[in-house]
Amino acid sequence: METAAFYHRPESEYCYIYAPGHVHVRLRTKKGDVAKVGFIKGDPFILHLNKWYEEELQMEKIASTDLHDYWMIDTDEYVKRMAYAFHIYGEDGSDVIYNDRGVYPYIKESLENSGLYFRLPYFHESDRFKAPEWVKETVWYQIFPERFSNGDKKNDPENVLEWDSRDVLTRTDFYGGDIQGIMDKLDYLQDLGINGLYLTPIFRAPSNHKYDTTDYYEVDPDFGDKALFRSFVEEAHKRGMRVMLDAVFNHIGAESTQWRDVAEYQEESRYKDWFFIKEHPVPSAEEIRNRPPETIEHVENLPYETYAYVPMMPKINTHNPEVQEYLLNIATYWIKEFDIDGWRLDVANEVDHAFWRKFNEACLAVKPDLYILGEIWTSSRSWLDGEQFHGVMNYSLVGNIIDYFVEKQIPTRKMANVLNEQLMQYRKQTQETMFNMLDSHDVPRILTMANGDIDLVKATLTFMFMMHGTPCIYYGTEVGMMGGADPQNRRCMVWEEERQDRAMYEFTKELIAFRKEFQPLLSYGFLKWDIVLDEEKVVGVKRHIGDEALIAYFNQGEEDFTIEKDPNAKVVFGRRNTETETGSVLEPNGFSIHLVRQ
Repeated sequence: METAAFYHRPESEYCYIYAPGHVHVRLRTKKGDVAKVGFIKGDPFILHLNKWYEEELQMEKIASTDLHDYWMIDTDEYVKRMAYAFHIYGEDGSDVIYNDRGVYPYIKESLENSGLYFRLPYFHESDRFKAPEWVKETVWYQIFPERFSNGDKKNDPENVLEWDSRDVLTRTDFYGGDIQGIMDKLDYLQDLGINGLYLTPIFRAPSNHKYDTTDYYEVDPDFGDKALFRSFVEEAHKRGMRVMLDAVFNHIGAESTQWRDVAEYQEESRYKDWFFIKEHPVPSAEEIRNRPPETIEHVENLPYETYAYVPMMPKINTHNPEVQEYLLNIATYWIKEFDIDGWRLDVANEVDHAFWRKFNEACLAVKPDLYILGEIWTSSRSWLDGEQFHGVMNYSLVGNIIDYFVEKQIPTRKMANVLNEQLMQYRKQTQETMFNMLDSHDVPRILTMANGDIDLVKATLTFMFMMHGTPCIYYGTEVGMMGGADPQNRRCMVWEEERQDRAMYEFTKELIAFRKEFQPLLSYGFLKWDIVLDEEKVVGVKRHIGDEALIAYFNQGEEDFTIEKDPNAKVVFGRRNTETETGSVLEPNGFSIHLVRQ
C-alpha cells in the first residue's frame, strides 16, 4: 500500500462542518490502492469510558482522478468535539492506522491513546463556512448594460451608434444601453425563468465597459441615475430577482479624482500612497490619451503599477488604511442605500487577502446573506476559507467541460477525473455557491466556440446545469447570439424575434424550469459518475440525495448510443433522444435525464 499518497488535513476541505450535526470528513489515497477505509471517531474525553475506538464506520469512495481516490463520511450526528483516525485496508491485504502522528501498523492497544488522533477540538457555529442559501437556488443572467437595451435615448452618449449597426465592433463603440432598458426587459427575463441579475460595472467611467471607474458613488449618466437604479432594484425584488453589481477594487480609472490629483501634484499629492508608484512623474489621463494609439492600451515598464499594463487603470494600494476605508464605505453604501444582493469582485486574485477579509466582515455586518463572488480563473482555495468569498467565477470547472464537449481536446475519463479533482478542492457548501458560466464578456460566446452547432451548445449547457454551483446565462445565449473574443462577444442584444433563435429560447426556458423543478437534487445533491466511456464518448453524471437521483446521459460520439432501460427510472428532460421499450437512444449531441427513485 502506497502510504505516501495518504492525505488529510483537519479544519479544511478535508474536514469541515457542513451543517449543524453534519461533519464531512475526507481522505485521499492512491488510486486503486485501497479496498476500504474504516473511520474511528469519538469524544477524546470519554475514550476510556466507552472505548469508542473499537467501532468503525465505513467511508464511501466518492471520487477518483488519474492519481487518487477520495473517501468521505458524513458523521450525521450532533457532537461538540471529535477525535478521529482512519483504519485503511489495502488491496494487497495490509492494513494501517493513519492519525495525527502519521501512519502506523494497526495495533488495537495504540488506539487507547487519545493524543494520537486528528482533532476537531470544539465546534463553533461561527467557524462554519456559511454560504447564502438563496444563491444555491438561483439561475443568473449576466448583463453588459451598454449592449443590452436602450430604454432612454435622452441619456445616450454623444457618439452613440445606431443599435447593432456594425458587423465588426471596436473597443470604443457606444450603443446607448442603459438601466431603463434593463427595467423594460424584466418581463422578458421573468418569462425566461431568471431569478438573479449580474450587471457588469454601472459606475461613472469613460469607457463602454466601465471597468475604469472614476466615481464609485455615481451611476454613469449614460446609464441613468441613482433614483432609476433604486427603482430597478425594487422592481427586480418584486419579481423575486436578486441583483449583483460588479466592483473594481484592484484598480481605478486614470480619470478619477485621486489619480488626477497625483498627476497634478506628484510627490506632494495627498493620494500618492493610494497607488503603487515606482517613480515620479506619472502621466495624467490626458497625457496617456495623447500617446500613439498602439501604446495606450498596453505599456510595459510604466512608472506605476496597473492592471495588466493598461496605463488608464492604475492599481490601487489596498494596504493603505485610507484606501481600505474608502473602498469599504463604497461597498456598504450600495448595500445600505439600494439593497443590492451581491458583489462580483473584478481581478480579485490581485488584491490582498487581508483586505478581502475586512470586506467580507463589513458587508456581511450590513446584510448577512449578501453573496460575495470573486473573479478568479484558477484554483481558489486560498479565497474560499469562509472569511473572504462565497464562490468564484468557476472558469476552471467550466473550462474543463468546454475542453471535452466543445473543443474535443480530452477523453471522457479525463474530464471526469479533472472535475473530481476540482470538486475535491472545496467544501461542499462552497461547491454549491460557485458561479458557473459557459461564456461571458471576457471569453468568446459559446455558440461561436461550438462553430454554430446549436445542438452541441444545448448539450453543453445542460451538462453545466447538472453540476454543483449556481448557473449563469450570458445575455443573448438564450437566443443564439454569436461573437468571438472581446469586443465581438459584447454585441448588442438581438431583440427582433425574426432574428432570434426562438427554439433556443424555448429550450433555455425549459432547462431553467427543469433546474428549478429538481432544485434540491441539483442544488444540494452529491455528484457521482454513472458511466464514463472513452471509446463511445458517452458520460453519465448522477446527482443524488438519499434514495432519489437524477442521472443525465450525454452522447458526444459520432454514432447513436442506447442507455439500457431502468424500470425505476423516468425520463424527465432530454434532446435528440428517443425512448424505446429497451432504453433511451441518444443521437450524437443527444442527452436524456432520468429520475430514479429506489
